[in-house]
Amino acid sequence: MSTGEPRAEVLRALHRDRPADRPLVLPGPWDAASARTFEEAGFPALATPSAGIAASLGYEDGATPAEEMFAAVARVARAVSVPVTADLEGGYGLSAAELVERVRETGAVGVNLEDGDGAGGLKDPGAHAEWLAEVRAAAGPGLFVNARVDTYLREGVADPAGDAIARARLYAEAGADCVYPIMAPAADLPGLRAALGDLPMNALSLPDGPSFAELGRLGATRVTFGPGLLLRSLRGLADLAAEVRAQ
Repeated sequence: MSTGEPRAEVLRALHRDRPADRPLVLPGPWDAASARTFEEAGFPALATPSAGIAASLGYEDGATPAEEMFAAVARVARAVSVPVTADLEGGYGLSAAELVERVRETGAVGVNLEDGDGAGGLKDPGAHAEWLAEVRAAAGPGLFVNARVDTYLREGVADPAGDAIARARLYAEAGADCVYPIMAPAADLPGLRAALGDLPMNALSLPDGPSFAELGRLGATRVTFGPGLLLRSLRGLADLAAEVRAQ
């Protein structure tokens, strides 16, 4: 099994030169068993969702202790041979060097880092960009950095698309490999795509939203699910529980 920089480059290469209707689809495993299931289905990489892991461990989204999150990511990464990128929320208050070291210990080769401040607001974009630059400097090319932009999640943002573009450009200059304007409506994706040029863009798949192909045509380079696949699995488990109970 390859590790470190070679697997990070595999992940990076998966984002390049994709047909418009074939974005990179990254399922979100919440434990080793789900990770192996997704790998066996043929997915070339996986993206752990912090909300999905939180739910699997009995926590509210955003309340998972850092130690438990890193341990869960490590279990996923150990279970599969494909590259794993991990949603590590806002970085748990760690310095860039500490964060990179902890990620390396898990075996993940990518991170999703958000610019929400954990209290319903947004981090200062300049300060966040500086921290992302420190993460890039500490990691070198051995870590794929997906910079999540939370402008669409926060109330009171007058121009979420314009703010997302400004933040995304700062984060790209800081060394981010991809940006993720989470919850951007489909109608905004073409404008975001045009403004961001060749920078890979992540979009969130929603049950009633556009298909993967349509998200790609709208400008998404990659598609992730947040906790969506876990929630769908839990609905199936609830049906199974009811069937067993009925017997």
